[in-house]
Amino acid sequence: MTHPWSRPPQFPYQQTPQVFLFSRPATKHLDLDTATTLAWRLRGIALLLLVHRQSPAVKTPDEYNAAYRLPEKSLEMKYMTLHNLDEVLELFTIHEKSGEEEVEDEEEDEGLEDDDSDFGTLDDDIVVSVYKNRGSFLDMDSITQPTSDNIHTTLAQSNLTVALFYLKWDAVSMAFLSSFIEVAERLTDSEVDNVQMIAVDCGEWTDLCAGQAGGSLPVLFQPITAFPSVLVLRPQESAQHYKGMLGSEPLHRFIMLSFPASPALLSTQEEVTSFLQEVPHPELAGYMPSRVLGLFNTQTHAGVPVFTEAAKSLRGEVLTGVLTDGLAEKWAIEHTVDLPAVLAFPPWRTHSHPSKLPAFSSAEELLTHINTALIHPMPELTVENLPSFLSLGKALLLLFVGEEEDEIGRRQNQALVEEMRRVVELGEGRMERYVACWIHLGHTPAGMSVLGSYLGTMPPLPALVLTHLPSGGEIYQYPPNTPIVTPFVLQWLQRIEDGTESTAGILGEDSWPSAVEFYDFLKVMDTQERSSPQQQAPDLEEEDVDMEEENLENDLLVEDAADSSNASPADDTLTDHSEL
Repeated sequence: MTHPWSRPPQFPYQQTPQVFLFSRPATKHLDLDTATTLAWRLRGIALLLLVHRQSPAVKTPDEYNAAYRLPEKSLEMKYMTLHNLDEVLELFTIHEKSGEEEVEDEEEDEGLEDDDSDFGTLDDDIVVSVYKNRGSFLDMDSITQPTSDNIHTTLAQSNLTVALFYLKWDAVSMAFLSSFIEVAERLTDSEVDNVQMIAVDCGEWTDLCAGQAGGSLPVLFQPITAFPSVLVLRPQESAQHYKGMLGSEPLHRFIMLSFPASPALLSTQEEVTSFLQEVPHPELAGYMPSRVLGLFNTQTHAGVPVFTEAAKSLRGEVLTGVLTDGLAEKWAIEHTVDLPAVLAFPPWRTHSHPSKLPAFSSAEELLTHINTALIHPMPELTVENLPSFLSLGKALLLLFVGEEEDEIGRRQNQALVEEMRRVVELGEGRMERYVACWIHLGHTPAGMSVLGSYLGTMPPLPALVLTHLPSGGEIYQYPPNTPIVTPFVLQWLQRIEDGTESTAGILGEDSWPSAVEFYDFLKVMDTQERSSPQQQAPDLEEEDVDMEEENLENDLLVEDAADSSNASPADDTLTDHSEL
């Protein structure tokens, strides 16, 4: 028989500090009370274990009544004589502070970033999230938490409600909940009072998240099946899904762009100028949103309702406006279009040269035209805009360029981007199946790991790659020693289409295997229920407890604070206690 600490902690406690208290048979009840009290105070900080001294495997000297070990030194035990419980709490407080100071010293002396090595070795993202946020609680005062009974009343209190649906046990949900609260507090600080922020825990209010709340009352939205999800709710309108990045800045920008009327009816040239050149709120200063104008002969034109439906779908993403009558005719003449017409003003175009959209017969068709017109012919790919490009379902033609060391390098990179833009222009119709874009590895360092994962190694820069083909997961690399010029790139794409170009790699499956073997808790619970009766006589329970105590492996009893939640924590005073 070996010491319980002679082997590393088992999953999922590899990165959790452990505290051992040693108990004697004569004082086991007092020891248990003390362990319970300490376990309560160590919740979220350390794991507490109560060890029986009568075991022959326990050879701890009598002068010590406690021990502990830290995750970075999982096999190194430190013994101590514990006089009061505050000593343990002070121990871990000092350890955490010293760890922070060491990290700061390393950053100052060596300029190294903290790589969170402890967190990187945890088994899954949920454990990482729990470990990082242990002992911390989110302040929910800035948001409303409705129930199934009052959800309709809550939504009626505001013309604009932003609702987050999350699960407490989902790491991404809890991380985004923090960002959601940050946005709510920011809106409050900037005195934006015409929006209501609510959050619903779908683990608790399952009927609400299933769209069944309110009994006979109308259904507010379709069942929530993905977490976290954000909906924008307005009275008498269908719910709008937020499709942006799960971060505080993108969500805040989306909310601020949701306030203006969609579409806004512009009746003077001054209003049009303000619409095209100004932002709707000071909080958006410095941001250049995309804009779309609809030009119609009259407000009763048949195309106005179609444009309005499309405009409502674009709220939070694009500013939309409508011109009618004489003002619309004036704009149509200036931009050589026939009424009705739709003009798109992406941020990378000047206001004097908008994109003229083709004719449309439905809101869906118009949305397709708008989204296509707002795409930059050679956009810079970033972490934030990647989802919008992937949602197009087209192959990505990616140009990777490195960080420039001087002005010459900047000009070379710019020349490469311009050359790829010519590829798009000269390729005409055949390039519609691709989204040509570029990644600046200085602006987006994550692109280096992406490029390395595509090809298995880091190629020389610049590198041109074709990936995310709808037909499969093939990855093609433009020949590294061939100059990136329009004729050669078009010939390379033609060889790929003809099937004569060899692949450079294959995209991996969208699966992330667990670091540990899957443990089916429900199956174990079902097995236990079938093998033992629901209720046992008191005398049988006592016999089972006695047998378990005699056969405990290593005579180790793990006292979990959660199991003692019904017991009142004992007083910290340890008088008349022989061990502790």
